[in-house]
Amino acid sequence: METKNIMIVGVGGQGSLLASKLLGHLLMEQGYDVKVSEVHGMSQRGGSVVTYVRYGDRVASPVIDKGEADFIVSFELLEAARWISFLRPGGQIVTSTQQIDPMPVVTGAAQYPENLVEKMKAAGAKVDALDCLALAKEAGSSKAVNIVLMGRLSHYFDLPQEAWQKAMEAIVPARFLELNRKAFELGKNA
Repeated sequence: METKNIMIVGVGGQGSLLASKLLGHLLMEQGYDVKVSEVHGMSQRGGSVVTYVRYGDRVASPVIDKGEADFIVSFELLEAARWISFLRPGGQIVTSTQQIDPMPVVTGAAQYPENLVEKMKAAGAKVDALDCLALAKEAGSSKAVNIVLMGRLSHYFDLPQEAWQKAMEAIVPARFLELNRKAFELGKNA
């Protein structure tokens, strides 16, 4: 199998590390060679962050170059748009519709761009945009956006539901497991 590439992008503190660990564990358990990069960016300060997950028969490096991502999983709309140049032709964006103002918007130096989903589609991307924050709150915690996104991403993988559940059991702390199961299901079925 040729190597597949997933980028997880967002803003620091949103749970991209847990999402990348979950994906890495899931794919390793399915027998793939998996490389997961460290989180790059201002993960502790609300800045832009990116993590790479690569899997296949044999993966040499965790790095994804421009035009190579099969999937971009985004916690926030502007982050999806910011990283779109990394998406391969025919690639898929799975994004939350949440908007978090970056510093230039907070300081008044810029405005948050409008119609980002339409602009990404016009640029040729397939975009699956969903209000993951509302679904996470419905599951019981606004912090479960990452697992809602993983549920949504599961649509694009031919892997058994039980494999996703086992990966969650291995990665998510036990006290949050039920909430995360609900978040996953809400994202999957949205």
